[in-house]
Amino acid sequence: MPDRPDYLWLFFKTSGRLSRAAYLLSFMFMVVVVSFPLYQYMRVMPLDMTEMAEMAEAPLSGAAQMWSTVFLVTMLVFLWAHIATSIKRVHDVGKPGILVVLLFIPVVSIVAFLFLCIFRGDPGPNPYGVRTNAPANARD
Repeated sequence: MPDRPDYLWLFFKTSGRLSRAAYLLSFMFMVVVVSFPLYQYMRVMPLDMTEMAEMAEAPLSGAAQMWSTVFLVTMLVFLWAHIATSIKRVHDVGKPGILVVLLFIPVVSIVAFLFLCIFRGDPGPNPYGVRTNAPANARD
């Protein structure tokens, strides 16, 4: 393992391999981070339907605009992070990263995600890296 955690590699780069545990934990972390601005946005928005009908004509408050923008940016960043971690997980199973496209097909995406969370990766080296949880160019 590396001397220090490389979060830039984990979340944003597509080379290398990723274990089931690291994949699932990174996904759960992303869900928590993306949920925070969504929670803040929902907190400043009215829950009553009559208030929502009145707000249809009025512009959003400054806080609502800010949290919706933060949510959008966070969602886009973690969309890429999810794609990058999924590519590394597919590499660990010994398959090409293009199979991540399956995560964008409804119903199939659930099966593909479960497959990535349940099935073991290749033991030892494979064409995508020498070991799991490391970039492709990492040495033992």
